Amino acid sequence: MRALIVDDEAPARALLAELLGEIEGVEVVGEAVNGFEAVRLAGELAPDLLLLDIQMPKLDGFEVLELVGEGPAVVFVTAHDEHAVRAFAVHAVDYLVKPIDPERLAAAITRCRERLGRGESGQEAARRAAAEARPAGGYLSRVVLREEGRIQVLPVARIDFVEARDDYLHFHAGKETYRRQQTLSELEAQLDPRRFVRIHRSYLLQLDRLVGLDLYAKDSWVARLADGRKLPVSRSGYDRLRRVL
Repeated sequence: MRALIVDDEAPARALLAELLGEIEGVEVVGEAVNGFEAVRLAGELAPDLLLLDIQMPKLDGFEVLELVGEGPAVVFVTAHDEHAVRAFAVHAVDYLVKPIDPERLAAAITRCRERLGRGESGQEAARRAAAEARPAGGYLSRVVLREEGRIQVLPVARIDFVEARDDYLHFHAGKETYRRQQTLSELEAQLDPRRFVRIHRSYLLQLDRLVGLDLYAKDSWVARLADGRKLPVSRSGYDRLRRVL
């Protein structure tokens, strides 16, 4: 099992590498000191296992997970955080609380090896857990995207609206459009509902971009944006807008 360690603290990386070296069949193929380096090394080294610290500069562990794609099994490493630990436990995601206990690490590696043996990475469960493990009451302040090998950090304040199309979300920000594979429902749950409203099954609108609503047909409306663009508003979307406004 090829392992990539991701942690911004050198002593923590050294300890993990030492403990992993004592587990038969595990090889540490790389170490990353921040989120950007983690994404790059994950692409270059194609590890089987990602030991991922949560609190890091530049990109946190949750954002790294969104960018590395399918493949490696994930073990989160966290300082004591009861909210995160509860989320990980509910979704049966492997996690380690600092300081690392060697027996817990060995047990986590065993479970990851078993999942990989069945052809499962567990990343879907890890992503669901990551969404719930963010601080209670906290919402996304930025969205990370990866296109053509480049990482784009998009502040939420720049987003005009998000459009669901096929299997991707298209983030419209001024004249630029970015895309990411995710469901609109997942993103909606991560954004502040006082700022973003689901106006249609395919559209999520930032409220301060709205300048007016026009009746298009019976029980059918059109939202006018500050830049002149128009978006469809469903009956349920119209009800949500009225409640928020």
